[in-house]
Amino acid sequence: MGHPFPIREIARQAGLSEATVDRVLNGRGGVRENTAQEVRRAIADLDRQRTQVRLVGRTFMVDIVVQAPERFSTAVRAALEAELPSLHPAVVRSRFHFRETGPAAELVGTLDRIARRGSQGVILKAPDVPEVTAAVGRLTAAGIPVVTLVTDLPAGGRLGYVGSDNRAAGATAAYLMGQWLGDRPGNVLTSLSSGFFRNEEEREMGFRSVMRARHPERTLVEIAEGQGLDATQYDLVRAALERDPEIRAVYSIGGGNNATLRAFADLGRDCAVFIAHDLDHENTRLLREHRLSAVLHHDLRHDMREACHLVMRAHGALPPAGPVLPYAIQVVTPYNMPARPGE
Repeated sequence: MGHPFPIREIARQAGLSEATVDRVLNGRGGVRENTAQEVRRAIADLDRQRTQVRLVGRTFMVDIVVQAPERFSTAVRAALEAELPSLHPAVVRSRFHFRETGPAAELVGTLDRIARRGSQGVILKAPDVPEVTAAVGRLTAAGIPVVTLVTDLPAGGRLGYVGSDNRAAGATAAYLMGQWLGDRPGNVLTSLSSGFFRNEEEREMGFRSVMRARHPERTLVEIAEGQGLDATQYDLVRAALERDPEIRAVYSIGGGNNATLRAFADLGRDCAVFIAHDLDHENTRLLREHRLSAVLHHDLRHDMREACHLVMRAHGALPPAGPVLPYAIQVVTPYNMPARPGE
């Protein structure tokens, strides 16, 4: 029965004599089974309390660095703030560094400033480009653990990744697309915010692979670099629709869905199936209005909780645990939407 506690401490916790605890721990016999169970419970209680003692009074300053449209950054902030009570007795204080788009050099500048100033952890959503990967390496070398959020940077020495299995998400979107389009003719528009986000690339790969295998007759029309922003997304979608009159469905990998729907409407075109990602405030509204067919959603609160736990483990404040596995996605329709707070 492995444990790090003195016999005297276990005996005090269990309310038993040290001699009895010694007999249980060393398997000498002469002890009833319920007494042995009390000793095992005492050790488990001490182990839990030891974790709490390590956390009491601990404050972790964590930097949240996100390149994404405002609607997603807002969801990240809300998810973290909703999880803060569950992290007690530890206190997590956060500094937010949000940007919708911009040159990689500016993002690298933010990460390097954090490295110079110091931090107990960085939670990062960023494009997978060499400059950013190198900056993550500098943070790691400075002793600052980095956890990638939603999209990974596996070459940068990050501590871990939290998010969904993006390739499986893309394959799920292809399955739904095939089921819902059925025998109706039409091409499918796939829309990425940028080709430099690994999660979007993996979603596209999963989608394309399943569509090629199950629906080889359908043409996939790809647009990218709209950054998930309505202004740029509208022009890209409208141009694609004007070039290809057979587009009848959309798999939106990178957002900008309101602009995409507006482009269809302005050209008098029908969108038979529209599958999107993330239940942010815009997609929630569009889904309630039945303007989206489904949203592939994963729990950002779970991601933020796991990211904070990874940072705490890196500082020895929580016991070691196995690797964080990708979180399963949920297919959300207008009829199974999660309740919002207060509903």
